[in-house]
Amino acid sequence: MYQENMKERVLSGLFWKVMENGGTQGIQFLVSVLLARLLTPSESGEVMLIMIFITIGNVFVQSGFNTSLIQKQEVDERDYSSAFCVSFLIAFVLYVILFFSAPAIGDFYGQPVFVPVLRILSLTLFFGAVVSVQSASVSRNMEFRKLCMASLFAAAGSGIIGVLMALEGFGLWSLAMQQFFYSFFLMIVLHVLKTWKPSLKFSFQKAKDLFSYGWKILMSGLIDTVFTNVYGLVIGKLYNSAMMGQYSRGNQFPALIANNLGAAIQSVMLPAFSACQDDRERVKNMVRRSIVTSSYLVFPMMAGLIAIAEPMVKLLLTDQYLPCVPMLRLLCIAYATWPLHVANLQAINALGRSEIFLKLEIIKKAVSVAALIISIPFGIYTMVALRAVTDFICTFINAYPNKKLLNYSFLQQWRDVFPSLILSALMCALVYSVQFLVKGTLLTLTLQIITGVLFYAGLSWLFRIESFFYLCRTVKNMRG
Repeated sequence: MYQENMKERVLSGLFWKVMENGGTQGIQFLVSVLLARLLTPSESGEVMLIMIFITIGNVFVQSGFNTSLIQKQEVDERDYSSAFCVSFLIAFVLYVILFFSAPAIGDFYGQPVFVPVLRILSLTLFFGAVVSVQSASVSRNMEFRKLCMASLFAAAGSGIIGVLMALEGFGLWSLAMQQFFYSFFLMIVLHVLKTWKPSLKFSFQKAKDLFSYGWKILMSGLIDTVFTNVYGLVIGKLYNSAMMGQYSRGNQFPALIANNLGAAIQSVMLPAFSACQDDRERVKNMVRRSIVTSSYLVFPMMAGLIAIAEPMVKLLLTDQYLPCVPMLRLLCIAYATWPLHVANLQAINALGRSEIFLKLEIIKKAVSVAALIISIPFGIYTMVALRAVTDFICTFINAYPNKKLLNYSFLQQWRDVFPSLILSALMCALVYSVQFLVKGTLLTLTLQIITGVLFYAGLSWLFRIESFFYLCRTVKNMRG
């Protein structure tokens, strides 16, 4: 009974999480396409560069408390409130630092406009302090429907504001305000839905207990976030904001898919893994299912993006963004391995082994930083290509501890996803060839997508791919 109930809760949570991420990122994707057509690559690049500093700041604000609250077996109001108080204090300190360092950052990149934009966007750190605890409450109770509703409203509301401002000629401020109001609306709607409300019931002992686990997650998250965004920082400095805009757009498409499925798996599976942490065999089975199923979905999507990249960019972003196509294709290869990263790391977190998590991040980033330094003299495309190579190497690093913890080695994992990989490669070749048979951007793109979906689904049925039939059964059971 417990197992059936957990499966039902996981499937329900995963459904709403995918709906949330898919709907939210779908809306944000549509808004970003509209803004890309209204703004120049330089304006887009300037705001994306500023957002890197906000993203890094948010890692400190969450301080690992979000994951600690989810992983901890029992929590009460003082746990939530203590986490909030510390996060809010960190947000205040970081806001002061960013406020006074904004002129120096603007001078470093030769962009005086950075000063007011960075100071305004830094206010979202306070919103993040509230949202991180609200999200932890949602995740613990698997009330992902509330988070879905809040995220959709925030994406739609902030998107409307951004597009209207762009139409009125506000330039980069339209994109900046879209980012600002998304965080603000998300916090307000979650408050209205009564997921959790801030209070000042602070307990030093509770904060200490949460931080004893969370500081390792903080350091891991900080290392990962800094490195993930270091490409943008380097490109913004060595090249210009226009090239940063091209890189940002090239990253946008594969990130939309990877973040949607990856974040859904991460948010739902961590509490599910944690609830079963005393039964290693069950955790192993859940990890395997997560890796196999998500790879079955992500591999063909990334392969398809590689094939349709040029006509898609022409149609959606116009010819001024064509330089992003090679980066988009390389980044698809990098993001394709995300399902393996996420599932392995979430299992390690759920088992309470955050010290292993931290060690893995240090090792992976040491390898990746070395690759970045080596690639810089050879240009931006070599930088992105080596990122794809290092992301593949890191799948082995992330999987290594689970050979001992769960008896699930990286060779077993790659053997499990190999059928999906082969089918995706064949589909990519077929879809890419379509562009040589027809003319017209819209017609080419439409035929490529239809061909890819039918070919992948058809071969999955023909070769009796397990994930295909598992997903069919799951959808049927959810409808029934």
